[in-house]
Amino acid sequence: MAQSTTGLRMSAGVAAAAVALGVVQLTAAFFSPAADARTAVGTAVINMTPGPVKEWAIQTFGTADKLFLSVSVIAVIGVLAAVAAIWERSRIPAGTLAFVAAAVAGCAAVLAVPGARGVDIIPTLLGAVCGIAVLRFLTGRITASEATETTEDADVDPGRRLSLLTLGIGGLGLLSGVAGAVTSRRLHSVSGDRESFAVPSAPPPSPIPADVTPQGVQLPSFITPNKEFYRIDTALSVPQLARADFRLRIHGMVDREVNYTFDDLAKFAPITKTVTLTCVSNPVGGNLISNATWTGYRVADLLRDSGIHPDADMVLSTSIDGFTAGTPVEALTDARESMLAIGMNGVPLPVEHGYPARLVVPGLYGYVSATKWVVDLELTRFDRAQAYWTKLGWSERGPIKTESRIDVPRDGQKVAKGPVTFGGVAWAQNRGVKGVEVRIDDGPWQPAQLGAAYSKDAWRLWSFPWTATQGGFHTVTARATDNTGAVQTEDQAPPAPDGATGWPTVSFEVA
Repeated sequence: MAQSTTGLRMSAGVAAAAVALGVVQLTAAFFSPAADARTAVGTAVINMTPGPVKEWAIQTFGTADKLFLSVSVIAVIGVLAAVAAIWERSRIPAGTLAFVAAAVAGCAAVLAVPGARGVDIIPTLLGAVCGIAVLRFLTGRITASEATETTEDADVDPGRRLSLLTLGIGGLGLLSGVAGAVTSRRLHSVSGDRESFAVPSAPPPSPIPADVTPQGVQLPSFITPNKEFYRIDTALSVPQLARADFRLRIHGMVDREVNYTFDDLAKFAPITKTVTLTCVSNPVGGNLISNATWTGYRVADLLRDSGIHPDADMVLSTSIDGFTAGTPVEALTDARESMLAIGMNGVPLPVEHGYPARLVVPGLYGYVSATKWVVDLELTRFDRAQAYWTKLGWSERGPIKTESRIDVPRDGQKVAKGPVTFGGVAWAQNRGVKGVEVRIDDGPWQPAQLGAAYSKDAWRLWSFPWTATQGGFHTVTARATDNTGAVQTEDQAPPAPDGATGWPTVSFEVA
């Protein structure tokens, strides 16, 4: 044959995998969201991945880490299917056995999804059957061609004909997957539910001062638009939870268990707060931090009727997809007014940011506080339970550290000689920022000009006017001081286990 039969077999394996995945995606749309084996397998991979590897992925790919994982899972499946097809023979169907093993693993991953039912493995089984059928059909044709080395039409290369057939079948599998994704989005999406919801009126937050943003330098907006707000979580597929299906269970070390529907929340007084959230994976000078105005209900009010036991010191919050975070009881009940948020910047929570409800806790990194799509609050103790990230070696409580960032200039930017204004942001949630200092090269520390302080729970913008007189390469370094007098430490530390530390430094060139 003009084309390598090994290559044809590998292509056949990839086509069979495409059909299997496409059928799973298409049929899963008519079951619960847990039936999507691709997402279930990806989630299982996330859960089994060691903490340092997860941190590497976040640092390397940032908010695109989920896209990277999805592409990687599909690529690995394709490679394994291609290799398995090489060994597929009628007497020893090694490829078929590999597909069966993959189906078993897929079914196990589906059943491990919170809320999964037994029937949710049906799409995986159907996909496996279809994939095996395609594998055996194509490899059978290849084997027959190997045996005869002849065709009815001598003018047509049988390898080319088999390649076109394989490509067509693989294309059908791809189209099935696309159709399944579109169908699933239409059947399960809560976008309509969200659009029909009006955020309840609440006392407005304090007006934002006109001088909250320094002049003469391009800095981030004080309030981060929803579409630009960072997103780091473990949800490979964004959970779709309608308000009618929302239940918040409060239980554990309490006098009585309490359950709230979404409508039940209306009996509590809503509040509005502007709070900056920060991811513990944010490196020094990183952008995994954003500021928004949240509307919701005080968690302390929701917990009050349950009667918290005096020795309970942790609330283990759980998302609809099984993610957990451990938050100190004190942080949820003290004067910082932690909330069950249902609105973000005046509109219902975006689905990817937790619709219909999530936790917002000022002063704590998100991994111990900012549970999205939250459905369960268990009162317990730190010495009795561990949350998702603490099981992987991260610290238990996660208070946000005093930090700063340089936004202008960018690293490597060329700056013209003469007057120039640098700037950035600083934060110390639950304490507030008192001052920022800037140093050019190894010169003395000089005070930066601060935008107006809004609250101790929101970041503070700063600027630094400087006159560039000497050409060449220079550095600018920043450090913040919070309202307790604590100065941002120079000591360099990675994000794990409790947040990165160090002074942000940017190199630039005066041209």
